[in-house]
Amino acid sequence: MTQATPAPTLLDTLARLSAAEDLFDCLGLDYTPEVLNVSRLHVMKRFGAYLRETDFTGLDAEEVASRCRAALSRAHEDFVISSPLQEKVFKVFETKASERKAAFVSLDSLAIVKS
Repeated sequence: MTQATPAPTLLDTLARLSAAEDLFDCLGLDYTPEVLNVSRLHVMKRFGAYLRETDFTGLDAEEVASRCRAALSRAHEDFVISSPLQEKVFKVFETKASERKAAFVSLDSLAIVKS
């Protein structure tokens, strides 16, 4: 007698998807193609972060789907109203921003020195 394999959960299904558009389609959400064209990896990384912050313990399938939709929608919206540079999802953006800040010299701090 073989044991029946449990049906994959929504989280299992999402984990197997590789294209951002597939995630939106799977969750039945609309997206802005221009946002994904520019910020695809940023949206996906932010979505993953939002999922990691979510406690799915004891939730039924409908509530899991609702929370996944909310997380993906929120991640997408972050980049509709902002930019990857402003959001600093990846460490390289944090490093570049701090380098620029350290290299910045304001005009007020300059003085004319006569010799």
